[in-house]
Amino acid sequence: MSVRTFAIVFGVIYLAVGILGFIPALRTVPAEAPDLAVTAGYGYLLGLFPINVLHNLVHILIGVWGIVAYRNFPSARIYARGLAIIYGVLTIFGLIPGLNTLFGLTPLFGHDIWLHALTAIIAAYFGWKAPEPVTAGTTTTTTSRV
Repeated sequence: MSVRTFAIVFGVIYLAVGILGFIPALRTVPAEAPDLAVTAGYGYLLGLFPINVLHNLVHILIGVWGIVAYRNFPSARIYARGLAIIYGVLTIFGLIPGLNTLFGLTPLFGHDIWLHALTAIIAAYFGWKAPEPVTAGTTTTTTSRV
């Protein structure tokens, strides 16, 4: 998979997840959910992933960013690096009791922790380790010495 493919795939996934979070039938509210200051759309997507309206909007923005970044390699690489850093920080916040609701704004706890960590790891690979594409028309020449 190329960096550009990563950007479009993750962009579409995050856009879809953001949109799905606005469908009430896909959201449940468990009895023991931590309190949030922003309760609009608060619940667990598919009964697993804590979300609220801000969480959904961030997913939509991340998704649109990925779709736009697909246009060229440098944009896709920046997207992957940005995602690695953002989701790495969100993973750490999710592990800290005082920060796992991002100051009451959006939930970052539960299954979101491992999902954010997985996103950060995959994005880091594509942001820093995936090879650059070879452009058409470039050739490598070797010279031999006698």
